[in-house]
Amino acid sequence: MTAKEYLQQAVDLDAQIESYIQEKDSLRRMACSIRSPQMGGRVQTSREPDAAFVRVLEKIEAVEETIVQKIDQLVDLKVEMSAAIEALEDPDERAVLRYRYFSLYSFGEIAAKMHYSERSIYRLHTSALNNFKIPGK
Repeated sequence: MTAKEYLQQAVDLDAQIESYIQEKDSLRRMACSIRSPQMGGRVQTSREPDAAFVRVLEKIEAVEETIVQKIDQLVDLKVEMSAAIEALEDPDERAVLRYRYFSLYSFGEIAAKMHYSERSIYRLHTSALNNFKIPGK
């Protein structure tokens, strides 16, 4: 695994969490729109005993558990990444990696924030990746 792939894990995990949050919100909207069952004179024995909204609530709970697990995983990863970034000697390299992989800034945004040209930020980023030591390697 390269340094870039290692650091990209946090970005990918953050995107997964956001996707699960959107899924949970969608399920919540669905749960609110489910109509109550109609009670007619006929009885069907093949019908599931749980109401539709109960099944949706169970799905919401499962998604929420997944979100909590992913957040725990992200926090652990970011703590590990932060320590590895702090091990870099150059403070500009540390700043570029933090802006890029923690704050999710574009190279242009990083350049504006650090008062460098975008080309200089690309060079700093490459240098930081070359100097970065992946924990456990």
